[in-house]
Amino acid sequence: MLFNSQLFLLVFLPVTLIAFYAAARHRTARQLVLVGASLAFYAAWNWRFLPVLLGLLFLNWWIGRRYAETGRNGWPVAGIVLNLLVLAVFKYANFLAGSLAALFGTTHRPWAIILPLGISFFVFQKISYLADLRMRGPDYARAHRYGLLDFSEFVTFFPALVAGPLVRHDEIIPQFERPVLTGETAENLSRGAMLFLIGLVKKAGIADTISVICDPLFAQAAAGTALNGAEAWAAAGSYTLQIFFDFSGYSDMALGLALMFGLRLPVNFDVPYRATSIRDFWRRWHITLSRFLRDYLYIPLGGNRRGQARQIANLVVTMLLGGLWHGAAWTFVAWGGLHGLGLAANHLWQRAGLRMPPVLGWLCTLLFVMIGWVLFRSPDFATAWHVLRAMAFGNGIGHLHLRNAIVFWIAVGIALLGPSSQDAALRLLKPRPWIAVPAAGAFVFLLFLVGGRIPNAFIYFQF
Repeated sequence: MLFNSQLFLLVFLPVTLIAFYAAARHRTARQLVLVGASLAFYAAWNWRFLPVLLGLLFLNWWIGRRYAETGRNGWPVAGIVLNLLVLAVFKYANFLAGSLAALFGTTHRPWAIILPLGISFFVFQKISYLADLRMRGPDYARAHRYGLLDFSEFVTFFPALVAGPLVRHDEIIPQFERPVLTGETAENLSRGAMLFLIGLVKKAGIADTISVICDPLFAQAAAGTALNGAEAWAAAGSYTLQIFFDFSGYSDMALGLALMFGLRLPVNFDVPYRATSIRDFWRRWHITLSRFLRDYLYIPLGGNRRGQARQIANLVVTMLLGGLWHGAAWTFVAWGGLHGLGLAANHLWQRAGLRMPPVLGWLCTLLFVMIGWVLFRSPDFATAWHVLRAMAFGNGIGHLHLRNAIVFWIAVGIALLGPSSQDAALRLLKPRPWIAVPAAGAFVFLLFLVGGRIPNAFIYFQF
């Protein structure tokens, strides 16, 4: 079930909201509504995914409680290893076997392994929980020994279940205790609905429309047909916009949905294409993943505490693994390595005391990010090479009739000049009756728009 589907918008969400607020005065009842709705939401994709989700839920909850009771470090360590093994089997088994087979000149016939939807996100969520317990000790674990219902709501909460944000246990579980029916309830509903609508506009109105430019050009490159310079830049530029509006649109919808249920999730995007350095970019793009990689990988590796050479190595290793997390393909590893080298160069540049005019820094950063997105989007290195070579005008400048040009240039303006979605919905727009009229009109238009298309899954669902 997609957020941008009529089934979700007209049936699932209204029914869940009505049931939730009918039970809002009783904590256990409203939590049962959300957990039940979240499991139904996940099962709607494929009921065969449920045993993995529920099995990991119970095991991680039990391991956390065992650590709190015994104080033995082996419990959270074993839990982290278990989570990584599950991720390795479902997501990387065929990739690793295929890579080894190619190394030895043989062929691997892929195993029939079903990849559970969103497994990268909900496995990382549990790893962060166990890592927090391990790093902060038994006293912290005892203070954060959650009941099964609290832990289940944390793990299964449907707005963030499939593609994040990567929410930490201590950010959301304490919110479950707060009363839902307060003086802020109406405002939470209205602002949450507006943030959800902004995300829906980003996804259905912009990202899916721009995909009509991007997808055929990358398909052409993948087929080995040469692109000219104009086509290659259109491919890279349109995907740069598509992935931002697609993923940030999902995050906006997740944050908006959570707010409609009285919960606040961490912000995941902060106008990333205005970054003036690659380090600044990663402070603005997929913020919850960036902090996960920093807190649970980069810092444990030594961070910047063991000399400059070690810090650079830590940056590169962290981003290589971050790239691999995105997908079981060497193109993702190369994309992560490219950003690791970019962060290392950024660090050395700052350590040398060098400065760059902000406009030039922004231009260099955006170009670097666009080149990286070509690797990220391409199914293989050959496709990436075709596009990058054409971007360097290896096949001439050429020309292109840009489809959906109005939407493309509106997207450019929003990405580079507009406020962040959170600023727009939670700070700048004040709840007013007159805003409801155009908002309702936009919602009805989008309902017809998504109903007239085959709904496009969010890009990050594949990760």
